[in-house]
Amino acid sequence: MNKILLFNPKSANAKYRIPNSILNIAASVEGRYEWAIVDGNCEPDPIKKIAYYLDQGDFKYLGFTVMPGPQLKQAIIAAKTLKEKYPYIKMIWGGYFPSNHSDSVLYSGYVDFIINGPGDHAFPLLIDALAYDRPFEFIKNLIYKDVNGKIVKTAKEDLIDQDSLPALPFDKLNTFYPIPKFLGKTYLGEKTLAYHSSIGCPFTCSFCAVVPIYEARWKAKSAQTVYNDVKYIKDKWGATAIEFHDNNFFVSEKRAVEFSRLIKPENMTWWGMARIDTMSKFKDSSLAAIRDAGCKCIFFGAESGNNDILEQMDKGGTQTGEQIIEFAERLKKFDIIPEYSFVLGTPAPTPKQVEAQIDFEIDFIKKVKAVNPKTEIVIYTYSPVPTPGSELYKQVLESGFKFPQTLEDWMSPAWENFDLRKNPLTPWLTPEMIDKIRNFETVLNGVYPTVTDIRLSRLKRELIKLVAGVRYKINLYQYPYEIKLLQKVWKYRQPEIQGF
Repeated sequence: MNKILLFNPKSANAKYRIPNSILNIAASVEGRYEWAIVDGNCEPDPIKKIAYYLDQGDFKYLGFTVMPGPQLKQAIIAAKTLKEKYPYIKMIWGGYFPSNHSDSVLYSGYVDFIINGPGDHAFPLLIDALAYDRPFEFIKNLIYKDVNGKIVKTAKEDLIDQDSLPALPFDKLNTFYPIPKFLGKTYLGEKTLAYHSSIGCPFTCSFCAVVPIYEARWKAKSAQTVYNDVKYIKDKWGATAIEFHDNNFFVSEKRAVEFSRLIKPENMTWWGMARIDTMSKFKDSSLAAIRDAGCKCIFFGAESGNNDILEQMDKGGTQTGEQIIEFAERLKKFDIIPEYSFVLGTPAPTPKQVEAQIDFEIDFIKKVKAVNPKTEIVIYTYSPVPTPGSELYKQVLESGFKFPQTLEDWMSPAWENFDLRKNPLTPWLTPEMIDKIRNFETVLNGVYPTVTDIRLSRLKRELIKLVAGVRYKINLYQYPYEIKLLQKVWKYRQPEIQGF
């Protein structure tokens, strides 16, 4: 009667990845409670599938993992529908969205508890408390409403040694959904595995949703543990490539090189995320070892070429605009593709200054492309993140910006685009400024189509480069309808929305 149902809401169209976050929670209760998983990416009607389990009468706890964006919409619809039909179910949400927007989540009436950060200890302890009518007030990493309706946040737990955690139950997941279904074809390989090797990040960038949860902390599995997991899935289900979905895979040069040494004989290709100022300190021999071991592309948060903007964002570390360009050029000799993300449209005192900042970033991105044309450019429009205490968030609030107050408000198409960092709804950005960013992005992607779009043929690439090239050369970005038409017809893939 104390079974647990875990739900991974749909996050992408026709793209399946191992639901690592929910699988971590499953591992935390394995052997203590029976559990089942419903993956919204794999189910045509996930609410119907959840209802099938709940109708059996022995599932009492329903756990969601919820990220902003497309996943949020399905999560809200499912939570509302299921809570109305099964009011006795204890609904528990985890993930960046509920941690950062706990008031709207808990006051919705659908959600009973939020796991605020890692749930490896908090989740099983909460289930124990609920199952045996024990107090839960002293369990760390919880957010809930007390008897008076007040939101309570318990103390944060120190990050757990990741090697001490139980192994992820891949074999049991395979009984619900065949693992090969999660090994998709990408730019990296025919059967790409998604994997988390660490949690958190040691920096406090004020535009990042991770910061309020992990508070500049980072913990990683050892290179050997990561290798063992990857090797297991490769040998049993045929994985050929790896996407490391860590917020910052390359924090430790030693660990990255050790993993490279271990994985090299497996002939797998892989990708991960890093900081420019961290990896610029890596020795040439380390970068060479990483590339020789199959790392084809690394995602870097460049964010801005303007040092004042980097300071405004509390980027931390030692990153500068000059360093961004120098590192892009350095990676050419190692044949590692740098994937640089830029965040345009941060607040400024006047509209003229905001527009000047956007123009500066456009020129800077072109300079990066000039020194290393293979650099992948991912452009985001700044979307506020609730990072109390940061100067940037203070500027956001002073501008009059407000987040939605209810979960239903988050379901609107405008706020879904906000979470994708495409239409930020911020007071300091005009429609004309957003058009300028989007139009430049369109022309840039025409001249330099992303290598991660594996469906785009060589002929199509050359044609769209020809069409966009003149515009790029003379800085003519307005009304690029001919490029947009080709991208629409060819279903051009944008990494910032669709990944690989």
